[in-house]
Amino acid sequence: MNAVLAVAAKEFRDRLRNRWVLAVAVVFAAFSFAITYFGGAGEGRIGPSSIELTIASLVSLVIYLIPLIALLLGFDSIVGERERGSLDLLLALPITRLELLLGKYLGLAAALALATLAGLAGVAVLLAQRFGAAGLFHYGGFMASSVLLGLAFLSLAMLLSTLARDRARASGMAIALWFAFVLVFDLLLLGLLVASSGQLAGMAQDLPAYLLLLNPADVFRILNVFSLDDVRRLYGLASLVPPALGNPWLMGGAMAAWIVVPLALAAWRFRP
Repeated sequence: MNAVLAVAAKEFRDRLRNRWVLAVAVVFAAFSFAITYFGGAGEGRIGPSSIELTIASLVSLVIYLIPLIALLLGFDSIVGERERGSLDLLLALPITRLELLLGKYLGLAAALALATLAGLAGVAVLLAQRFGAAGLFHYGGFMASSVLLGLAFLSLAMLLSTLARDRARASGMAIALWFAFVLVFDLLLLGLLVASSGQLAGMAQDLPAYLLLLNPADVFRILNVFSLDDVRRLYGLASLVPPALGNPWLMGGAMAAWIVVPLALAAWRFRP
């Protein structure tokens, strides 16, 4: 564990030193404040109208930004060291490949979590002033699940970094993965349902909903909006998602699987 923590501390300090954490936190704070405070300007109101609708607005922001930031943060964690020639030097130290991989992941995860929480904390203060601290329970869950989403895509980035031969290919694979999960997956699923004239849903009534578990971004969306009645109606999830998927433990387990499985595959791929 000492070797893992040493590598993690170095990765975390490097992100603090190059002000990466500060930059991401500022970006998140700016966008989240703008969406929260001015999101209802088109309806003639300024400021948050409810915590539920604020979460619904910020869910889209998180789904677009956090996966991209996580992928860009971790795609060169291994392949970059290999290209720079420092990987062999690191492995010459009394450290195993697994310890190096876990240390890098933990350090990057800590930096990503700090940036995410710092960026979203300002909205929590605004909501507390408007609705009181008692109404922040759901927003706290939203912040925690945002961190989990970032960790899931960071695990995918680590896997890509062990698979790619060079940084250029790793960056291309990272962008392609972001497009696939954030933009393309839901469109393909909807197109499949339309093309099959609903036969896919007829074969198994809840099959399309359970296919959403194959996308960590959809797991995050369901985890945040299904338990909120107003938001669930807003997203139309009441008629699409079976009640079983409303279990936060099930969805939390699915998100945990998206963190553990890609990281385990990366460790397997990174073996000597």
